[in-house]
Amino acid sequence: MRAVLAQEMGGRRVLGRVWGGWWRGPGLCAAPKTADFGTEGRHHLQPRGPSKRSGPLEEQPFRGLLRPENLSREELVDVLRAAVVDQKGKPGELTLLSVLPELSQGLGLGGQELQLVHASGKETSGLVLLSTCPQTASRLQKFFIHSRRSQRPTATYCAVTDGIPATSEGKIQAALKLEHTDGVDLVVPVKSPSRKDILEGVKRTLSHFRVVATGSGCALVQLQPLTAFPSQLQVHMVLELCPVLGDHTYSARVGTVLGQRFLLPAASTKTQRQVLDEALLRRLHLSPSQATRLPLHLHLHRLHLPGARPRDAPLELLAPLPPYFSRTLQCLGLGQQ
Repeated sequence: MRAVLAQEMGGRRVLGRVWGGWWRGPGLCAAPKTADFGTEGRHHLQPRGPSKRSGPLEEQPFRGLLRPENLSREELVDVLRAAVVDQKGKPGELTLLSVLPELSQGLGLGGQELQLVHASGKETSGLVLLSTCPQTASRLQKFFIHSRRSQRPTATYCAVTDGIPATSEGKIQAALKLEHTDGVDLVVPVKSPSRKDILEGVKRTLSHFRVVATGSGCALVQLQPLTAFPSQLQVHMVLELCPVLGDHTYSARVGTVLGQRFLLPAASTKTQRQVLDEALLRRLHLSPSQATRLPLHLHLHRLHLPGARPRDAPLELLAPLPPYFSRTLQCLGLGQQ
């Protein structure tokens, strides 16, 4: 996750590291708009300390994957503090939110409290927006709400999917609801929701998608959610019969018979680890047991934000792909066309 800290609209801090199994990211860019997943921009994340030559792909299947359960609070704060790549302005469960006070102190912010402004799902890599200024946080949150209401995308994700969408680009629309099953909240599609369903929490959701590259039966896909709902993008890609690689929650809803994919009923399909065919495992240089630990390949790559002042140009923040994500693209021959 990349964390962007805003003290005021004219002063920001950016944290950058690529992490897995948790929120993850790196650096700030104010770059011209582009359609690809490049990382060119004003600021670049540079590795700290001596660089090491990477070993064979088989030896480093999930390079760059950081698990907070293996860290102490102090170590996690040190990682976050070391991940600051740009700084302007004044200086129970182990999660980003739980260590914000220590992070604030480690960044020399004194008694200023860090607030979470924008973040994607827990297992999704990419950008995370933090602020020490309540007015800035409020303004940004209102910006995101207004953008959703006017159906203007502010976030761009990239995903690797197991399967290739039937069309190169389009919209995915679905009514979704949360169901508590076996002690876990799962997202379930609802066909033809009634007014009562909407009142009881069913939400109509919408995402744009565009296929950027294909190879080895997989695709690199650009996703732009126009609504906000838990696991929206994962469920939308399942509805396209192309689950996100590393989706160990919803991918089991896609069945295959004689090479033909079909959608299984969500209500009767139990959650299980994603099962990949042997050919794909060989391309990824993974054993079946390693595949059960494959990280979710869904990355919040770009955020569009308003300028510091009304007359200022909009800002664009970019988070480079995590190393394990880039490795997967290399293994599958998914060049960023």
